[in-house]
Amino acid sequence: MTVRLLTVQTATPAGSVALTDGERVLGEISFNVRRTHNDWLLVAITRLLEMAEMSIADLDGFAVVVGPGSFTGLRVGIATVKALAQSCDRKIVGVSSLRTLAMQTPYSRLPVCSMLDARKKEVYTGLYSWESGQPEPLSEERVIKPEILLSELSGGIVFVGDGALTYRTLIVRQLGAHAHFAPWSVAAPRAASAALLALDDWNAGHRLSPETLLPIYIRPSEAELNWRR
Repeated sequence: MTVRLLTVQTATPAGSVALTDGERVLGEISFNVRRTHNDWLLVAITRLLEMAEMSIADLDGFAVVVGPGSFTGLRVGIATVKALAQSCDRKIVGVSSLRTLAMQTPYSRLPVCSMLDARKKEVYTGLYSWESGQPEPLSEERVIKPEILLSELSGGIVFVGDGALTYRTLIVRQLGAHAHFAPWSVAAPRAASAALLALDDWNAGHRLSPETLLPIYIRPSEAELNWRR
């Protein structure tokens, strides 16, 4: 019996929602426009389910990208998925935005460095290996200045994410011919890619209740920093 999941990705300005049945993508809707995720997310979910002739009750569960990424975007996606899961008593799988990016460079022979622009001249990043057939972490996910990150890397590396696009000139200057870049078309984490990772976690029993699902911010928000001051 296959698992039907609705997966939401709002960690970046380019957001998406996917409907999957096992390893089959039934549909995916993506947006990268100057609107908040609140403006389109529920409309996209409703449209996706209508096109598949399904309802929320037909789903086995949900998945959501939990970070790191935009604090506001993460809150919108996570709150939406929590509310939907509570409404039909379903479980949720949380997925890393950086590992989702690495999922979009399949079977790379080189380590994959996922980079999301964290603003403030920093990036969210993680290093992954495809040796096991899926992207497995070679380092902890963290937020760091790109020049410091690059000083720690050696050998051939595949870079993916909007952070890699933003700092491409710096990357090439520091790593030269060792730097390789994934296509710009995979610069944002896709909900369908996150769904494939979530499926493995779901089958392994790594499911959370809406009450226990938490975002992974890595860096404290401005509100938290101001409160500490």
